Amino acid sequence: MTDGTPLTDARPRALRLLPTGRSRRARYTAILFVLPAFTAYAVFVLAPLIMSLYYSTLRWDGIGKARFTGLANYVTVLTDPDLLSIIGNAFELVLYFTVIPVLLGLAVASAIRGHMAGTFGTLTRTVLFLPQVIPLVAAGIAWSWMFASTGLVNQMLTAVGLADWTRGWLGDFDFALPAVGIIGAWVLLGLCTMLLVTGITKIDPSLYEAARLDGARPWHEFRYVTLPGLRQEIGVCVTVTVISALASFDIVYIATGGGPGITTMVPGLEIYRLAFAHRQVGLASALAIVLMVLVLIAITPVQWYAREKK
Repeated sequence: MTDGTPLTDARPRALRLLPTGRSRRARYTAILFVLPAFTAYAVFVLAPLIMSLYYSTLRWDGIGKARFTGLANYVTVLTDPDLLSIIGNAFELVLYFTVIPVLLGLAVASAIRGHMAGTFGTLTRTVLFLPQVIPLVAAGIAWSWMFASTGLVNQMLTAVGLADWTRGWLGDFDFALPAVGIIGAWVLLGLCTMLLVTGITKIDPSLYEAARLDGARPWHEFRYVTLPGLRQEIGVCVTVTVISALASFDIVYIATGGGPGITTMVPGLEIYRLAFAHRQVGLASALAIVLMVLVLIAITPVQWYAREKK
């Protein structure tokens, strides 16, 4: 048009919505880039998940003929007292694997906030992160020696006059699970501290200055400046540590093997035992699916909390 009216596409709307040659090429290019990653994800995640769902409906020893049982394996998982106790052990480990590392990580990050650029901050971060780079098998073996009847823990208790408290910690029905929890807390403390220290550097220093000018004490700075500023980092720490607690395997396998009795048995180790020692592949698969659902239920509120508020 020449009278000032903007030009419009006279084609029908359905035709305008059809992809052009350039947009089709861009879409195909994007698909080609995504295809390798999606293929790997499908082969190593989706396919095993679908197979586990299928196996969980069978009564099968892994070799002979399988028999379809429907939801019977899930009923067993949700009603068997031993299996429920094993799931409870995993949730109890959350207290050690999550609460202790996150709280101590917050305390350490707040304490070294003003010294992170110096030698003290560098040394502190290095020492705290060291357990994260040690193989979990090695950590489990080392702590097994320390918790032994003649280990370092009992030697230290004897040295300070608490010989009555000495015991074989990993073989004690009351203290074995807390001892395993302490190992996990020690391993995860460095990761949580590094994430929180990194997150604290993103907080604008002027917020702390403004808080101090308003008469805020250190506790108020921590509550009203540090905690809100670390919302996403805390969410990541809690997510990682909760998954580590609920899906724990290697530390428990090395330190106690699930004993004494089933006091330290966790779902990950029980799945391995059911599938390969007792050849109950269907029950093991059902427990694995239940564990996956519990992990999703546990971390979904955390992810919701960690979302950045608009």
